[in-house]
Amino acid sequence: MSIVTLVGNPREGSRTRTVAVAAAEAIAARIGTAGPHEVVDLSALGPQLLAPGASPGVEVALELVAESSVLVVAGPTYKGTYTGLLKSFLDRLPADALAGKAALPLLVMGDPKHALAVEVHLRPLLVELGATVPTPGLAVLEAQLPHLDEVLAAWADRVAPQVAAVLGERALS
Repeated sequence: MSIVTLVGNPREGSRTRTVAVAAAEAIAARIGTAGPHEVVDLSALGPQLLAPGASPGVEVALELVAESSVLVVAGPTYKGTYTGLLKSFLDRLPADALAGKAALPLLVMGDPKHALAVEVHLRPLLVELGATVPTPGLAVLEAQLPHLDEVLAAWADRVAPQVAAVLGERALS
């Protein structure tokens, strides 16, 4: 079983990446999956992702995502939704590429008025790709970053049993 973290922030070394990796670790600890876990950081792939033709880096990233058991999909909130960079990457996945996988949507945002973006915008995209998406997705306010461990613990305690159930169903099929 593998956990992959997909970071859709165009900035290298972003807070989004920090939060996403910590979220993946919180889930891994609760479902009994030892690390390290793969991280696909789209900040390094942006130019390749938008170039015509195939790119070895993008192809490897798509394969990692498609072969994951659990996928943490994270981005910052721009203009009330996830980034175009994240959408451009996910658009390269074929239909049902995430079937049988647990996908965990996560957005980092400055304003609480964007909190529904996780459920209204990112969740439907992951479901469209075939993923099972435990409830709730995670909306992390920048003001919560000093207390990130507590925020992640409460969220992971709530969704980890759902992730374990998805993984159990996958093992049975």
